[in-house]
Amino acid sequence: MDTKKLRQKILDLAIHGKLVPQDPNDEPASVLLERIKAEKERLIKEGKIKKSKKSTKASDTPHYEQVPFEVPGSWVWCTLGDLAFYKKGPFGSSLTKAMFVPKSNDTYKVYEQKNAIQKDNTLGSYFITKEKYDSLIGFAIQPYDIIVSCAGTIGETYVLPQNSQEGIINQALMLIRLYSREIEQFYLLYFDFILKEEAYKESKGTAIKNIPPFDVLKGFHIPLPPISEQQRILKEIEHWFSLIDIIERGKDDLQTTIKQAKSKILDLAIHGKLVPQDPDDEPASVLLKRIRAEKEELIKQGKIKRDKKESVIFKGDDNSYYQDLYDNWEICSIMAIAEVELGKTLDKNKNTGKFYPYLRSVNIKWNEIDLSDIKEMQFKKDELQRYSIIKGDLLICEGGDVGRCCIWSSDETIYYQNALHRVRFHGGCEPKYFLYFMMYLEHTGYLKRISNGVTIKHLTKTVLSTIPFMLPPLAEQKRIVDEIEKIFDTLDNIANQVA
Repeated sequence: MDTKKLRQKILDLAIHGKLVPQDPNDEPASVLLERIKAEKERLIKEGKIKKSKKSTKASDTPHYEQVPFEVPGSWVWCTLGDLAFYKKGPFGSSLTKAMFVPKSNDTYKVYEQKNAIQKDNTLGSYFITKEKYDSLIGFAIQPYDIIVSCAGTIGETYVLPQNSQEGIINQALMLIRLYSREIEQFYLLYFDFILKEEAYKESKGTAIKNIPPFDVLKGFHIPLPPISEQQRILKEIEHWFSLIDIIERGKDDLQTTIKQAKSKILDLAIHGKLVPQDPDDEPASVLLKRIRAEKEELIKQGKIKRDKKESVIFKGDDNSYYQDLYDNWEICSIMAIAEVELGKTLDKNKNTGKFYPYLRSVNIKWNEIDLSDIKEMQFKKDELQRYSIIKGDLLICEGGDVGRCCIWSSDETIYYQNALHRVRFHGGCEPKYFLYFMMYLEHTGYLKRISNGVTIKHLTKTVLSTIPFMLPPLAEQKRIVDEIEKIFDTLDNIANQVA
């Protein structure tokens, strides 16, 4: 479920008069608009706002022509100028940093864009003298004024609380003062949903968008419902949005639960508790003997080199030896069952040979390979076999997100850089079992603990080679992999359905 689109749809229905039913007993919006006009005229007479020739003309013009969409008959169309006094902050040299002074009892606050974006009237450290304030009195704020961010992050609104410090808006803000606060909540709803989008489309500039010029703002059509319907709309939106909040929290909770469930499944798998043991399985000890014989033959043929550090006995952090979990399981190093090699170093000044595609750490994701961005490197003929990747090879990130790994499942040969370990198993070992083992080590935080480096972590060949691997019989490896993938697929389907 796309909750963002759901919110947008609910707001769209509200703005179009389709979210709640109309009530014929409601006071028509035309009466509300006349009341707002009367308040505007009162403010003009008292000299609190100036009369605009353009706004007077606009108020006398019917608002039902060339409107963006149809609204219920009890609604009316109006403009921003019909509903509010609005003004953008002082232009250019009218207010510069050179005019700012340290805060004192005689200074006035300069409100900034961050006050609107972060919804906090206390932020900011710019102040001006009383003389400067008096010269910019037309930009002064009042309690319950709405300030709007006008540059960069446009259209963010904030209603200034009653205790707001006296001051003015700066160039990156617009001040809106509604003639009637009874429409405040619905107006803010409309401004956030419609005007923000329109402002972005109409705004000038490419990298930084700005609130469009006032002549454009004055042309915006604003649908005005009866005040009783506004209240019903706001109540209905609050109801739906609270439900969506629950869904979103549930999605977050579900994702956490799924992650924890996967970690537990991996834990059970690695400790021999995910699938039953079969006494007829060939023991892992026999598998190890066969692997050793296979490796000795490869060494004799000169295809691999003997690793002097190879060992199958390990001590834990408490200096005690690891014990086998089950009679048919063994504990060994990856070096005992596989060939581990780092890839070729990229050096454009020294590398020679023919260009071939190669994998980098960025191509390796957990249990998947991203082939959208493949580079090429020069390889000499005698390097191709050494740095080749074949089907079934396990690729492990050496740096960055150490241990992140996947399996090359293609029949095509590709090559790899020294940011990756290539692990090629002997004896028919199931590569996916070891992939899930690495995933288990990542979930438990073990990989981070054993990685070298302060800023950028590294999983060296030596460290990787000494990780104790719990080795089940070959048949059980395959049963474990099948069970993990079955459960993970189910969990992923649940997550996708919710998303």
